[in-house]
Amino acid sequence: MHSAALIETQDLHAFYGESHVLHGVTFAVHPGECIGLMGRNGMGKSTLLRSILAIVRQRSGAVRVRGADMMNCTPDAIARAGIAYVPEGRGIFGNLTVRENLVMAARRGFNGNRDWTYERVLETFPRLAERLDHGGTQLSGGEQQMLTIGRALMTNPDLLILDEATEGLAPLVAKEIWSILHEIRRNGIASIVVDKDYRSVCRLADRCIVLVKGQIALEGRGEELHADTTRLTRYLSV
Repeated sequence: MHSAALIETQDLHAFYGESHVLHGVTFAVHPGECIGLMGRNGMGKSTLLRSILAIVRQRSGAVRVRGADMMNCTPDAIARAGIAYVPEGRGIFGNLTVRENLVMAARRGFNGNRDWTYERVLETFPRLAERLDHGGTQLSGGEQQMLTIGRALMTNPDLLILDEATEGLAPLVAKEIWSILHEIRRNGIASIVVDKDYRSVCRLADRCIVLVKGQIALEGRGEELHADTTRLTRYLSV
């Protein structure tokens, strides 16, 4: 496997109790690369993300960040290594204001960079700038998703992991989120993006990976799969 990988897994297996969910997943994300992770519900996408982040502890194989073994690390150590996570369901602090949600996350990146300042996040998400004193629970679903992405950027990550990037959002708001993700990608942040809108995922991603029953069933360049969606729909249609 390419030694310059930002993050990589090798023969990764994961379990929930007796249930064997991931069956030997090997993949890598290189600096600045965007990976689209797809698959029907229950195929192991969230489990793969949560295993990489050390949230799922019952696992075997290898997880490495910049070549360093992270299998015995805690989730906070993974975060400090420059990996930011936007979970399904958003996970913002509802009792804090927009300002507080952002400021509490601010820190230098793994290499000491401070590219994503409070001001830059508000420029990227002007809607948040209008709602700085609103509590997290007073925001619409789209605003909450913008806040959780903005909060992740405040950590100056090298890799942004988004689980269900636009789930439950109105089409216009979803379109806004996709445009923000394209901008983040142009700024050189690597990402792993999970979303049911496979066309938008293919347009964004350098490479796409499809999981079926905890294994990689299909892998290809985003633009190729976007041009030939018949292969994709075979794995994704319900």
